[in-house]
Amino acid sequence: MGQAGARRKGRRLQRWDSGGVLGMLPPGDRTLLARPSVEPAAAVPPVPAISLRGVRKRFGAIVAVDGLDLEVPTGTCLGLLGPNGAGKSTTMRLLTAQAIADEGEISVLGYRLPEQSKVARAECGVVPQLDNLDVELSTRQNLAVFARLYRVPRPERRAAVDRALALAGLTERADTRADKLSGGMRRRLLIARGLVHRPRLLLLDEPTVGLDPQVRQELWALIDRLRSEGVTVLMSTHYIEEAERLADTVALMTAGKVIVSGRPTALILEYAGREVAEYYGPPDRLMEVETIALGHGHPTRRTGPSVAVLNAERLSPDTAERLGAGARRPANLEDVFVLLTGEVIE
Repeated sequence: MGQAGARRKGRRLQRWDSGGVLGMLPPGDRTLLARPSVEPAAAVPPVPAISLRGVRKRFGAIVAVDGLDLEVPTGTCLGLLGPNGAGKSTTMRLLTAQAIADEGEISVLGYRLPEQSKVARAECGVVPQLDNLDVELSTRQNLAVFARLYRVPRPERRAAVDRALALAGLTERADTRADKLSGGMRRRLLIARGLVHRPRLLLLDEPTVGLDPQVRQELWALIDRLRSEGVTVLMSTHYIEEAERLADTVALMTAGKVIVSGRPTALILEYAGREVAEYYGPPDRLMEVETIALGHGHPTRRTGPSVAVLNAERLSPDTAERLGAGARRPANLEDVFVLLTGEVIE
């Protein structure tokens, strides 16, 4: 290479270093600098907010959770439905690492439990079944304590508390001592306390237990608002109407296991149909109804002094005539649960 060629190469290298590469290269050489084609990455499935696989928990001879499989997609509300003693509260305790599973795998918001339970808990809000408010503190003070415990930055704590008060409809009771609040207000305060740090996941353990219907409706409206804002919610309950109204999906649980899960309307249609016919009378009459219905492929369930015939909209004229007049009502999740487990949710 001659001196002139070397000088030209040196100038090209200097301009390369200064970022003027395209200006130095001949048009035919600019393809050398073209960005290599990259195949688009395959879509990665979103991490579920909650995942339990083969989870077991024993307390002595009692198996509270028995091989539980459960998954809650991010941004949804799942209702964990079952009678008292089904294992719902134990499941909640496992998800907050208050109890440690004997077997199986648990992850919350992508964090493995119990190894990463502290960081997972920091991004969760928990509303316990039992009222554990500090009754000597005001509504605002209860929230301020938890804002600090959840490490909400000091400059943001006042705004966080005000936001939680407004969300729960307790702004006018901010300075009222907790022991002076009504039962419904105390439940709303428990929910506000679990939301003060803006969690990604909210765990509600029997949120409306023991409340009168009017107060329960108020709390339903609050939970429904959270669901619409994209907060993932896992709610354990034994109230059928609560699960049907609030949950995107429900998981029916008994004896520590989920026996079936899906959208409430889909489960009802699959197992109970659209209508149920209820028949009343003495034991002999109820046994006769069961025999006729089962003989024609219609499942039944006992409800105290009556027999409910499921899929009543499909009764043939002949079968309907043999059964006689029955009281028609819409099928519900309790019909499904009793059909599958033989248990009544009380």
